[in-house]
Amino acid sequence: MSANIGASETASETVNEAAGAAVSQAVEGSVEGSETVPSARKPQLDLTDATWLSSSQGDGKNGDVQIAFVDGYIGMRDGRFPDGPVLVFTPAEWRAFVLGARDGEFDLT
Repeated sequence: MSANIGASETASETVNEAAGAAVSQAVEGSVEGSETVPSARKPQLDLTDATWLSSSQGDGKNGDVQIAFVDGYIGMRDGRFPDGPVLVFTPAEWRAFVLGARDGEFDLT
């Protein structure tokens, strides 16, 4: 599944920008109309040994949006704050997010 993330430079940039905005909003708590997902629906993942991947557009240093595939879920975090919160997506949610980013659903301009 990770090979699909860097399928094209434009898609990768779009996903990275949209993911960055999503992580920033989640960290700041400013996602308008968002609901908290009960912890019973999303497990507390052990991310201790997770392999975090950065965007192919990034330099691999802190500041990139990073993702990890753990126990059938996708974790996403802000590389500037590796000990900060992690957004957890099911495969279906991740697919919807990536497709929405590719379609411009999250464009800020």
